[in-house]
Amino acid sequence: MRWDGQRDDEGAALPGLGLRGLVRSVRTPEFAGITFHEVLARSALNKVPEASSMPFRWTVNPFRGCTHACVYCFARPTHEYLDLDAGRDFETQVVVKTNVVEVLRAELRRASWSREAVALGTNTDPYQRAEGRYGFMPGIVEALVETRTPLSILTKGTLLRRDLDQLASAASVVPVGIGISLAIGDEELQQALEPGTPTPRARLDLIRAVRDAGLPCGVMVAPVMPWLTDGRDELDALLGQVAEAGATGVTVLPLHLRGPVKPLFTAWLEQHRPELVGRYRALYGSGAYVPAEYARRLGERVRPLVAKHGLGPRGGHRLATEGTYPEGSMQPSAATRPDAAPPVATVLQPALF
Repeated sequence: MRWDGQRDDEGAALPGLGLRGLVRSVRTPEFAGITFHEVLARSALNKVPEASSMPFRWTVNPFRGCTHACVYCFARPTHEYLDLDAGRDFETQVVVKTNVVEVLRAELRRASWSREAVALGTNTDPYQRAEGRYGFMPGIVEALVETRTPLSILTKGTLLRRDLDQLASAASVVPVGIGISLAIGDEELQQALEPGTPTPRARLDLIRAVRDAGLPCGVMVAPVMPWLTDGRDELDALLGQVAEAGATGVTVLPLHLRGPVKPLFTAWLEQHRPELVGRYRALYGSGAYVPAEYARRLGERVRPLVAKHGLGPRGGHRLATEGTYPEGSMQPSAATRPDAAPPVATVLQPALF
């Protein structure tokens, strides 16, 4: 959905065969098997459709595609807009908007810009490993702060640590929300499902670092995967670790499998957990979402655990196409005057899982 507004900017052909704005395609030894297609984008701000229930109307995504390679990633279908597949191509053919900072600065300086909140990490992760190569985020944050634009970041990437001083300073000028995604506590399972992401331990340490920097940090325990991560003991242990790390809130949401993500996830199950294939087919049927009964049972399991670990009442679970952002991860989307004090309270907002 959020990429629809970019289709005119970047075309819809294979990279190197008509990708609009393509400058070059690059491979480097430190990113074996990955090709970066560097483009000059004509816009950096993506407008979310007015009909959307998202709590923000603007996003910035420096990359298309993600080396985190999460099997369940909801953003995979967006690669099909480029005539690339949602599977291996999404993980290895990464489009990089090399001029994103300069274009963003120009867009934010327009007289028409009303300083609505901008969300980063709503599609592909802005702190995936490629950010270490390209270094977009400091410039993006600086541009937003200079124009008194509230911002939020959702990531699995521990590279966020690099920018904590800058983000802490930014929070004295504009509202800043930080969200960490941590769905799996078992490292072996995490590496099988999210092979390009930092370990659970590393992300727990990141939560602590964010809180030590004086910033809020909500945690998305999402997606919860039936018969893989939805056990009471597993959820209890993970929520306890998240609470101990200092999270300001938590949201727990069940797995959904839209479009090409469903066959990709089924293929993973066939290889790693074949005994679950039939159960998943029965649970999801021809749809993308868990049935209401499953969601109800998950909610009954999660709510007392959220309360037990002091992560409620704002965290929690609900059945919906979208869920809620945890406290601290998302800032209000209302415009902020240059002389206005940053709001101290945050509210639950719809999430992109």
